[in-house]
Amino acid sequence: ITSYYYLLSYLLERPSPQLFFNMSNIPGSAHPAFGFGAITIAGGLLGYVRKGSKPSLGAGVVCGGLLIASGAMISSDSQYNGHSLAAGTSALMTLSMGHRLFKTGKFMPAGMVSVLAAASMGYHINKALEWKD
Repeated sequence: ITSYYYLLSYLLERPSPQLFFNMSNIPGSAHPAFGFGAITIAGGLLGYVRKGSKPSLGAGVVCGGLLIASGAMISSDSQYNGHSLAAGTSALMTLSMGHRLFKTGKFMPAGMVSVLAAASMGYHINKALEWKD
């Protein structure tokens, strides 16, 4: 038991490892990318679990992963490239889900995703223009 105590005290005394960026210094402009990325991945997983849709799973994981990667880029002094990646990913989602909305006429989930993606695209285009050299 004493060896476990020493191991636990050693782990608690060590500074936390830094993965990609300092978590306490995440700028506010990265939060929408992280949040929308997480929602997109969750939506893809939900589409797969409820309907068995492999395209939903693939698109959700890829687009969500790109959005989370853009949030990491924004957090690590690559703001212009991060916002540009998020804007491009959001534009792709707006076009594809908007097309699906007009094809099916069903607002959920295509309409909701296209509206959220359009808002994300507008935000990230604005932020990318602010950081352009």
